[in-house]
Amino acid sequence: MRNLIGLAVICASFVSCVDMSSSSSDAVAETTPAATENEAATTGGSQKSTDIAGTYEATIPCADCPGIKTTIVINNDETFRITSEYLDRDSKIEDNGKLMWHDNGAVLHLKGKDTDLKLKVGDDELFHLDQDGKVIEGDLADKYIYKKKA
Repeated sequence: MRNLIGLAVICASFVSCVDMSSSSSDAVAETTPAATENEAATTGGSQKSTDIAGTYEATIPCADCPGIKTTIVINNDETFRITSEYLDRDSKIEDNGKLMWHDNGAVLHLKGKDTDLKLKVGDDELFHLDQDGKVIEGDLADKYIYKKKA
């Protein structure tokens, strides 16, 4: 009798493992690029660079100058160019690279040689994110919003 109970427990464990593995493969199927694109379409996120392609500008606060005029150009081919000009100085930094999408197209990640910047995508705006991936808040929050140029 004891052997039958032990056998039943082993069989039950085996069946639950089989069920778990099939649900794991279902979870993998849900994260395919097609599923991600569909989720982005239904959640309002944009995962296509053509949707946000254009030029964005902001003057970001600077600790020892009046500001840093920053221009970001997003291209249709999922590349970008960023130019940062320190006001009242003769200093200009330029970089370019590839862009990546996070959070179903809600967050744009610009990765270049000297650039590692995450931006939340809004309507004709890009919101600069802090190191924790959160929108910057406080008195200067509006200075960290890149506006799309017409």
